[in-house]
Amino acid sequence: MDIDLRPALPEDIAACVDLRGRTRENAVPPERLAALGITVASWSGQVSRGELVGHVAWAGEVMAGYAFGDVGSGEVVVLALLPAFEGRGLGRRLLLRLVADLRARGHRRLFLGCGSDPALRSHGFYRRLGWRPTGRTDRFGDEELELLPDATAP
Repeated sequence: MDIDLRPALPEDIAACVDLRGRTRENAVPPERLAALGITVASWSGQVSRGELVGHVAWAGEVMAGYAFGDVGSGEVVVLALLPAFEGRGLGRRLLLRLVADLRARGHRRLFLGCGSDPALRSHGFYRRLGWRPTGRTDRFGDEELELLPDATAP
């Protein structure tokens, strides 16, 4: 099936919230997101105001995945895929598009929070793409990784 990758729109956010609760690792259901202050209204508002930039992947009528970043800080806020779309290069494609967007907005250093357990898929995924540990943890206790301008992705 063909995958349509495109910039995220505010009207995509309800599907993003739903998908976030259905990921293989680190699933966060809508109720937990709401407890963190992340709702369809707040998230779509950030997209509308240009505070978050993102890309979405649709397989027909099914959202397959997405990636969003904070325009102000250069943080990759979230990358999420449905399990059925893992292992196809889609996560890499979404992340590379987001990195290009954040770089185009002037960010030289990008960063994200990632679980420190090597058994997690994300642990090796980001490192293979050139992200490196900073030695710091974020407010959720995740390891902070950074991508510097001279890093090259395979």
